[in-house]
Amino acid sequence: MGGNNKVPMSELRNLASDLGLTEPKTLIQSGNLTFKASRQSCEDLEGVLEEGLEKLLGLKIQLMVRTLAEWEEIIAANPFAKEADADPSHLLLIALKQEPDFDLVRSMQVAMLGPEKFVGVGRELYVVYPEGIGDSKIGKTPGWNKLASTGTGRNWNTVLKLMALAGDIE
Repeated sequence: MGGNNKVPMSELRNLASDLGLTEPKTLIQSGNLTFKASRQSCEDLEGVLEEGLEKLLGLKIQLMVRTLAEWEEIIAANPFAKEADADPSHLLLIALKQEPDFDLVRSMQVAMLGPEKFVGVGRELYVVYPEGIGDSKIGKTPGWNKLASTGTGRNWNTVLKLMALAGDIE
């Protein structure tokens, strides 16, 4: 969940428990939640959690759920391994609600206005911000708002911390 919809992590864990999800854990005030679920699809879990947040807090938030196996694949598929090692805080993973239009991704890569580079893999975008996110011009690249409108970004340090947190409940 992004910064516009702050939810106390204790409430998020309690909601997950109330919805029958087990071992809910959160990572600081990041809006990230790991849990165990019994044989529900990610899409079903997204709907259940979104509905629960709306009922509990009146917030209409789109959530992205990934399985532990998917998270492992996301980390393994990172096309920017060198950047992840050298400067993980400037590598962002954007988890999208659905696969992006890859024709749009390719046209944006050509039209990029700044030094950033990005690659789409499945329902994820991997973005390198060599000069930092705050001064980035990527948001001004034609099509960016459409491309990343249904996603949430986490820097690579957070991605790895979430992997460790999720691995603790396996």
